[in-house]
Amino acid sequence: MTKVELRPGESLDGLLRRFKKEVIKSGTLKSLKRKRWYVSPSEARRDAKKRAIRRARRRQYRQRRNE
Repeated sequence: MTKVELRPGESLDGLLRRFKKEVIKSGTLKSLKRKRWYVSPSEARRDAKKRAIRRARRRQYRQRRNE
């Protein structure tokens, strides 16, 4: 669990901003979103393959553009 303590002279907005940063850094929200529904192993592999293909296409496009 992410904890943030109020610093002397710090506003509530600043505290919230620091808390949000800590939550993002710890990956809590990301894991909750990922675990919201069950994803079968075959579906996870399929998604990973799609992401890898897309990444490769992007790299290829960027290399061609930079030449």
